[in-house]
Amino acid sequence: MKSDILVPTVTDVIIAVVPRPEAAAEELWDVYIINQRGEPMDNILITSQGYGSVDGQDMATTTLRHFHQNLATGEALKIEPIQTALFGLNNEYWISFNNGEVMLDKKFIFKAGTISEDQLVEVPVIKQRGIMVR
Repeated sequence: MKSDILVPTVTDVIIAVVPRPEAAAEELWDVYIINQRGEPMDNILITSQGYGSVDGQDMATTTLRHFHQNLATGEALKIEPIQTALFGLNNEYWISFNNGEVMLDKKFIFKAGTISEDQLVEVPVIKQRGIMVR
């Protein structure tokens, strides 16, 4: 019975963490969602949280929730700022959105230590360097 249920996968959506261009030593970076799908994303719900272990002690951040009505094809939307102090944690962004009558969701995780200036690549749409999870 479960094999009869189709679970569509989310593709062509990117979460990117980008340093602010104002200053190299800035304590805040910005997190973006980028829609590279062939159609807009509607009723977008994004939850974000950090978790992991620092100096042998388990830590977790507060879960934040964001709602956006629409994100057009080929557009990017700033979700939130992120402090560089949180780069030592796993940073999770879980998105849900409508695709017509179907609700889709996907979890994007930046593993602890993967957000660093030596890992920067060109991020499409926003045309800045950053770290991406697809």
